[in-house]
Amino acid sequence: MTLVAALQMASGPRLDPNLDEARRLLREAAAAGAKLAVLPEYFAQFGLPEAERVQSAEKPGSGPVQEFLARTAFETGMWIVGGSLPMKTGETSGERVRGACLVFNSEGEQVARFDKMHLFDVHIPERDEHYEESGWTEPGDAIVVVDTPFGRLGLAVCYDLRFPELFRGMSLKGVDIVALPAAFTAATGRAHWEILLRARAVENLAYVVAAAQGGFHANGRETFGDSMIVDPWGGVLARRRENGSGVVLGNIDLERQRHLRRTFPALDHRKLEG
Repeated sequence: MTLVAALQMASGPRLDPNLDEARRLLREAAAAGAKLAVLPEYFAQFGLPEAERVQSAEKPGSGPVQEFLARTAFETGMWIVGGSLPMKTGETSGERVRGACLVFNSEGEQVARFDKMHLFDVHIPERDEHYEESGWTEPGDAIVVVDTPFGRLGLAVCYDLRFPELFRGMSLKGVDIVALPAAFTAATGRAHWEILLRARAVENLAYVVAAAQGGFHANGRETFGDSMIVDPWGGVLARRRENGSGVVLGNIDLERQRHLRRTFPALDHRKLEG
């Protein structure tokens, strides 16, 4: 078995305090014995105006957030899924970024990158909240599953959770564990967060490690939190119901997962794969 951690934060717009808090949580997870840790969406800076988000975007392979993730992975000896951060797209206009989820191994090397595929263009009438993520973010277009010492790790970010075909695509690539950094709104989180996480786990007989933003933020937004780890049978192994920062720990048992897949071979019964 492998101990993994979902880290919950309530990040603000300033980089240094967020990195300090992420470092504290990562060290706490490592001290508990975790070998893999997942940070939430936009853990390093949350709530910036759109223009500042674009301005803060890093170039691939260079920047303070990437340097932090590489250094902390090496120092703690953990694999780290670095939530997400704005990454430059190379567009000459510089008006849009990508929401990049980076994976660093225990040597501090970047071994995978997934760009958030589904963008949150939604109006929530009950809270008079309007989001248009596509106004400043360019969508990704590739399913990513990477080999780790703990199993095949798939990546998705926040709104991607609502699109089961993405997770089925991971399943076709042999996924064992899904890392899901998120910043679900309070309203949509109350309605759908848990049921969607458990459904994605059950559909693909996979573990889901969901690390969320949780609390009130400087820009007035409230995120749902409830970071959790779900097993392949849909059981919630561990969760943090409270707002604010914390570490959620749970064991990944690949032997049990293989047993479930052998005795309940739903993945072998698929008819539509195209």
